[in-house]
Parts: sequence; structure tokens; C-alpha cells
Amino acid sequence: MAVASGTTTRFEQVGEREQLTNKIYNLAPMATPFMTAIGRGPAATNTKVEWQTDDLAAAAENAALEGDTASYVTADATVRLANHTQIFTKSVEVSGTAQALSTAGRRNELLYQVDKRTKEIKRDMEFAITQNRASSAGSRATARTLAGFEAWIETNDSRGSGGAAGGFTTSTQIVSAATDASSTNQRTFTESILKAAIKEVWDSTGDHSPLIIVGSFNKQQASGFSGIATGYQDYGNAKSSKGIAILGAADIYVSDFGMHKIVPDHFSRDRSAMLVNPKHWEMRYLRQFKINTLAKVGDSDRRQLIAEATLCSKNEKGSGVVADLTTTS
Repeated sequence: MAVASGTTTRFEQVGEREQLTNKIYNLAPMATPFMTAIGRGPAATNTKVEWQTDDLAAAAENAALEGDTASYVTADATVRLANHTQIFTKSVEVSGTAQALSTAGRRNELLYQVDKRTKEIKRDMEFAITQNRASSAGSRATARTLAGFEAWIETNDSRGSGGAAGGFTTSTQIVSAATDASSTNQRTFTESILKAAIKEVWDSTGDHSPLIIVGSFNKQQASGFSGIATGYQDYGNAKSSKGIAILGAADIYVSDFGMHKIVPDHFSRDRSAMLVNPKHWEMRYLRQFKINTLAKVGDSDRRQLIAEATLCSKNEKGSGVVADLTTTS
């Protein structure tokens, strides 16, 4: 069929209103499982946050003679640990014109941008505290950095050939990053590797690591462990096909030493599985999250978002790491 001559269609029409949905869709991941699990400790009062650890002598044969003279051993000194606070910041500047416009999906451009940057700082903090990187006291020209989880772990670490633990050095008061194995020495995440790491943590402390944090690839690897004996679960009417769930994921792993929740993290390293006991970690804030209004220097509004904090490993022996894992099939 043909369009009749003189018919006005939208191709000739002028003045058509646009249709812009009054919503903004942002699917960027926001979960921060490590930071959420460990919580906050007392406020920091210095850029260098310090604490102490201690240990008991190894259990041994202990039988004394009747009436024997008391003997003494030199008391072991406590170990003094430290981490440096890191400043997390984002800045926002919005012109007066941008503020005055009628915009879809948000009423106030400045508030919208501040909200975005707030979420970004939270993600940056999760990234920082889960990484394998050294601490640094910083200088006038270099930013202070906190040591992340992986750098702290030196007692209970499972690594590929060539990998080596980092850890805290008393003489320098610095946490060194671990040495990653080369890509050719990365290993498949297996149940046997995980069981050995869980055992190592228990042997060190008599406690278990209730939280196992992994990236997406190794979360799926863990879901394939043979320890999952039953692949189906009845969650409704057994006579209905809608009442059967196929189990393709492992969210809980029960070992000889306790129950472990396996949680994926967008911001931790996919090549490592973090065995975390949350009670042995905490965030310490020198400056709580704050939004500063900066001076106007023209036709714009400025805001600075800032927080300063560090990660405290109250005793790294209570956690572990399975490092140098493969991240592709």
C-alpha cells in the first residue's frame, strides 16, 4: 500500500516532544562483603595505628619433681603491629547552569553526583582492604597507603610455586606485599587445597574461618567441589515440578572444623581465596566519612568527599589465604 499524497507523517513533523524516562538505571555492584563483615573498631588517633599480639608457649610434657625448686623462663615480649591510614577522596563540581536545568532522573545534579561519588568511595575502600599491597607511611610527595588483607597473611598461606608471603616487619614497621607466583604456576582451586588451608588455620588457632571470600570465577569453582553430595532440594510441593530446585551453587561449606560461608566479592582478587575470621579484623577511622563544601571560585558548586581509615589485622593467624589460583578455564 502507498501513503496518500499530502499525508503528514512523523518524518515531516516538527515539534515532537522527546520521551525520556524519569529514571537512571545503574547496575554497578555495590556489595562490600569484607568491610561489612569486619565492622569498625575504636576511632584512630594517629595516622599510624598500632596494636599488640601475644602467643602461648607450645604445649609440651610438663611433670615436676615433688619438692623441686621452681624454674623460670624468660617471658616473651608482645609483638607490636601497625598499619597506616589511607585518605579516600572524591571531588564534585557542578556548574550553576547544570544545577538550574530541569533534568530527568534526578531533581538536583549536585546531590546526584555526590551520591555517586559516595558509593564509589565505598567500593574503593573494599578494593583497598582486600588487595595484596604493602603499607606506606607516605611523604609530602607520596600518599599514605594501608596494607590490605593479603599482604598481612604470613602464617596460613597456600601459594603456587614461586609465591611467598609478605607480612609485618618489626624493624621497619611496614607490611610487605606477598610475592605472587608467575602465571604458569597458578593452580586450579580444588577442594583438597581448600581443606588443607582450613586445617592450617585451625591448627594455628583452634578456631575456623567462617567466611571465604572469592571472585566470580573461583566462586563457581567452589560450587563444583565433590563434597556436594546432593544435587537437588525439595523446597515446595514434592508432587509439583515447581517444588524441585537444582543445586548448582555452594554457599556454605562444612568442613571438619566448622561451617564456612562462601561469598563472591567484585573487588577482591579473583586469583585468591580469602579465609576470613571477621573477629580478627576491623576498620579504624581517623576521619569518618564527611562531605566538605569547598569555596566558590566561579559559577559552580564544589564538594569534597573524604574519609581516612586503615585496616587492623588484630591477629593474622586467625585467617588464611589460598593464593595463585587460575582465573580462566
